[in-house]
Amino acid sequence: MATMTCKLLVIGAGPGGYVAAIRAGQLGIDTIIVEGSRAGGTCLIRGCIPSKALIHAADQYAQISAHAGKSHLGIKITEKPALDFAETIAWKEGIVDRLNGGVEALLKKAKVKQIYGWAKFKNGKSCDVETKDGLVTITAEYVILATGSQPVELPFLPFGGDVISSTEALELTKLPKRLVVVGAGYIGLELGIAYRKLGAEVTFIEADTRILSAYDKELTAPLQQSLGKLGITVHLGAKASGWQDNKLSFTDNKGAAQRIAADKLLVTVGRKPNLSGWGLDKMAVDIEQGFIKIDQYCRSSMKNVYAIGDITGEPMLAHRASAQGEIVAEIIAGKKREFNPVAIAAVCFTDPEIIAAGKSAAEAKAEGIEIIVGKFPLMANGRALTMGGGDGFIRITARADNHVILGIHAVGPHVSELSGEFALALEMGARLEDIAGTIHVHPTVTESFAEASLAALGHAIHI
Repeated sequence: MATMTCKLLVIGAGPGGYVAAIRAGQLGIDTIIVEGSRAGGTCLIRGCIPSKALIHAADQYAQISAHAGKSHLGIKITEKPALDFAETIAWKEGIVDRLNGGVEALLKKAKVKQIYGWAKFKNGKSCDVETKDGLVTITAEYVILATGSQPVELPFLPFGGDVISSTEALELTKLPKRLVVVGAGYIGLELGIAYRKLGAEVTFIEADTRILSAYDKELTAPLQQSLGKLGITVHLGAKASGWQDNKLSFTDNKGAAQRIAADKLLVTVGRKPNLSGWGLDKMAVDIEQGFIKIDQYCRSSMKNVYAIGDITGEPMLAHRASAQGEIVAEIIAGKKREFNPVAIAAVCFTDPEIIAAGKSAAEAKAEGIEIIVGKFPLMANGRALTMGGGDGFIRITARADNHVILGIHAVGPHVSELSGEFALALEMGARLEDIAGTIHVHPTVTESFAEASLAALGHAIHI
């Protein structure tokens, strides 16, 4: 048995853990990071990155297919393009491998010791790690828990065989002819739309009365229309009940029993924190509503034990975990930091894309804030139209008294690239006049952000 000691032990090399370890290494902290699989975590290996790669491939295939047999944009091809799906997946894996290698190289550059194996805590500051070379015991002064999350499994639809989670959906080497998706949240919608564009017949079974119920109806309406245009069937108010002989049983919104056949059944009903299997019961860490309870410094209830990312609650987003990881490393190094963002932008990489940053009008009103709202349609934006899409809008919610921006929401093609500007505006405490007075490049979709600010002020130029 080997033994190791360090000042900082990080458990989990996902977007929270590896960022924490790299920043700690940069600050001269003796750091060990333990990862049970591959550096990069769910986001890089089996989530954000591979799903966006699949979405891009699907978009490219759909765009090329649009030119088959007819003239589109003055471009015409004589036959539909062929799809080698196994090669698509191999290309996606190449991207994952490249980024995984990059993370490992960055950890090495920061002089972080990397241990691969499954950690199990014996007490608050010591754990055993089963590695390929044997058992390693690690003792640290500080610990950062960054164990991430996993897909929620329904008891009547257990994962296995043709019942798959988002992880397996990104590893298929054969395109399913028929794909049924249980759950119309952002993960299911992103993957379902991608598979539809690649040629699969896609059906959604959603228990709620609308898709993406966490977002307001105005934002999701363009996406709902897009699903119809893509030929995707959506059963709302429907409840799945079982899977047998490659058929899903469900009850529709009228209470009638239905069955639908599928080659693969993708279950995407949410994610849950990874709190078991690594010795949480050996630590004096408080749990609140199923997550590790932390304060504004990401401290748990146990001295010198911090927690970041999905195990600490919503929003379960990679960029939140990364921000927490960087802050905790600096706190351990003695810097004065705390995790107190004004807003964390969330993006659905659907077609069209959706951004939500800050408060919606309804949320602001519920808090008793008097507001003004400005909205600018993308159909009035030249750049959006030249890219083949004018559906959607950018909407700004601001205080009526001082025009400080409270929330920014958008739906439309390629709008995800605006999320950074939205988050920056909120974090800087920008007012409507700040955005309206910033000269935005023409022709770009970002002009619509300035126009939405002008609309809230009552004098938009292009509508």
